[in-house]
Amino acid sequence: MHVANASQMRALDRAAIEEAGIAGIDLMEHAGRETADYILRTFPDAASGQVTVLCGRGNNGGDGFVIARRLHQAGVRVCAVLATACERVLGDARINLEAFRSLGGRIVEVVSEQGLPRIGSDLARASLIVDALLGTGLSNEVTGLYASVIEAAAAHTAPVVAVDIASGIDASTGRVLGCALRAHSTCTFGLPKYGHLLYPGAAYTGALKVIDIGIPQYLVEQARLPGSLQAMADFAGLLPERAPDAHKGDCGHVLLLAGSVGKTGAAVLSARAAMRCGAGLVTVAAPEKALAPIAAQLLEAMSEPLEDCNGCLAPEALQQILNLSAGKNVLALGPGLGTTKAVAETVRSLIAHTALPMVIDADALNALARDPRIISQAEQPVILTPHPGEMARLTGLSSAEIQADRIRSASVLAADLEVIVVLKGARTVIAAPDGRHWINMTGNPAMAGAGMGDALTGMIAGLLAQGIDTLTAARLAVCLHGRIGDLIVEDRGRAPVLASDIIERIPSGLRECMA
Repeated sequence: MHVANASQMRALDRAAIEEAGIAGIDLMEHAGRETADYILRTFPDAASGQVTVLCGRGNNGGDGFVIARRLHQAGVRVCAVLATACERVLGDARINLEAFRSLGGRIVEVVSEQGLPRIGSDLARASLIVDALLGTGLSNEVTGLYASVIEAAAAHTAPVVAVDIASGIDASTGRVLGCALRAHSTCTFGLPKYGHLLYPGAAYTGALKVIDIGIPQYLVEQARLPGSLQAMADFAGLLPERAPDAHKGDCGHVLLLAGSVGKTGAAVLSARAAMRCGAGLVTVAAPEKALAPIAAQLLEAMSEPLEDCNGCLAPEALQQILNLSAGKNVLALGPGLGTTKAVAETVRSLIAHTALPMVIDADALNALARDPRIISQAEQPVILTPHPGEMARLTGLSSAEIQADRIRSASVLAADLEVIVVLKGARTVIAAPDGRHWINMTGNPAMAGAGMGDALTGMIAGLLAQGIDTLTAARLAVCLHGRIGDLIVEDRGRAPVLASDIIERIPSGLRECMA
């Protein structure tokens, strides 16, 4: 499913009106009617009490007046709280305000913060609050009267249904613009917005209901929206089927450059994940002093000692790694490598000279931070898998700036370096160099623990080794990684999930994308 930002959704609405000939008031009526029906179905107990509809002066408020009218006609006791004077409501929104009022609907106008006590009893009596204050067009911090109405509503325990998006949330990034009203559910129109899916906005959205308001599908396709959601159903049948006479050499060979003294577990996790995802062969190359504990835990993988400098890679290891690359299908590097100067120099030289597709993670990303553009010398496709801190080092931004606009951060880096970027975290973003990007909808907080990124690196490499294209391998591995975490939580609750738990359950997850 496509995802839209605020301006893209405005353009679609405009196209529906101007190109498809759908009246704006009909779009508003459809949105309000469907939302009212959702409320009656989903909150039958709340609808039997009083529903307080918070309305602003724009089209979001107009949707609110349609909802109020529809609920009133269904026999629900409704009060519409308008955070402005009636005469300031114009256009289609004004038509719907008058339609509600003509039926005897009760409207309470609040034109200043001094008038807030007038709505106290209506909020206190509400068994359900409908938030139609601000909508998706918000771009500035919420202040003044609107902020006070939001704070007053938030002080009550009644469930909140947001109309299109929770008031105070930036529809394009998910940022909280000053303050926001947390919804128990959100009815959005046409397409999901980034602000519903990316945190912190996702935490204010609650259950998301996407309502079709009649925008023709051809207009959505014509818009060529670059953003999409991804889920396991997108990958059905994409896993290569092994021939009856297949042998290990047919299933790909991963060269994994990982580990150092004190960080051997990262190499073990990555190697196991690559094998569980179907790589026929995995060779772990690690500094000689770190290799014994790695090899002891890997019964199926091969291992190769590299020149060692105090438990980390020595510069002389470069030629060894290049020699080991012969006959391999993919190079994964970074987990547990360490951050010495020699490691950084070796990684940068390796990127410039290897002829293999690469998955670059962890300490290898930190080695790139001084000069990320060295990736332009890579001969084959590259996947970068940074968490926000590593992304900050690659871009020169702060982690807070990365998190404030995850889509833009990932997309800009992918385009600048012509790589695939997997920006990890809650709702991982996968960005391609051509501007397309996906928000991953699998995964949960129980997965917040050490080693998860190491497992993901191995999973991507294992899929790549089998001949899956670079973008699909990155997307599928991310989705599968999170889906397995969800399956574990479904089975045993929200106790912390270990990276090794994910790896052992990979076969169960893979069943969902087998033909």
